[in-house]
Amino acid sequence: MRGLKGQGLTGRRSLVLVSAGTIVLVGTAVLAVGCATGGTGLRDGGPARTDPVAKTAPSAASPEASSGASASAATSGKPLKKVDPVALLKADPKVSAEIKRDLKPCTGKEYPVDVTYGKVTGSTVVDIVVNVLSCADALGRGSYVYRADGATYENVFSDEQPPVYAEIDRGDLVVTKQVYAKSDPLAYPSGEDVITYRWDGEKFTEQDRVHSEYSNVVDGGGQPAPAVTHKP
Repeated sequence: MRGLKGQGLTGRRSLVLVSAGTIVLVGTAVLAVGCATGGTGLRDGGPARTDPVAKTAPSAASPEASSGASASAATSGKPLKKVDPVALLKADPKVSAEIKRDLKPCTGKEYPVDVTYGKVTGSTVVDIVVNVLSCADALGRGSYVYRADGATYENVFSDEQPPVYAEIDRGDLVVTKQVYAKSDPLAYPSGEDVITYRWDGEKFTEQDRVHSEYSNVVDGGGQPAPAVTHKP
């Protein structure tokens, strides 16, 4: 479970780059991240913000996005509507100025953004989970959930406390955060929090939290310690 230390999230093996106007779509496949398995949708977490959310108009998909991303259908049977995740983030007043300022291509036109399409708010239209990463080490810098609201997308979840990565797992939102002590090097965090949120019809509420503490015996801390705190 610790295999991705130094890249910002357990279990993450590669940085998915998304160009402005080009998104990676997954219909029935899942970008597996963290400890969760068996999820539906694309996935990348931390405490949810429950303040009033902002509505952001979606950006129309460009020809480049249409050709660069495979078309798939939502689990509800409706066609998957493609959006430009970078434009979505930059137009969202709930995204911090720091994230927007640093949201630049790593190489060429490729942005360090992971996009997930799946059902996590009970809507008949698929929701969008967006994770912003760092170019240098793929650390999760911010995670966001957008819910379709007519012709706009509503930001219903934001976490900008890195390292953070959100994903969809069996209809729940699962957020993974690595925990660092003051003396921990980037490659060896002291532990990990996995938080499960569920949509209650209006917002996400925390359902479960699992905290794992890593052992420092192997490779400076490569194995989870037996102690696990579970919150029902």
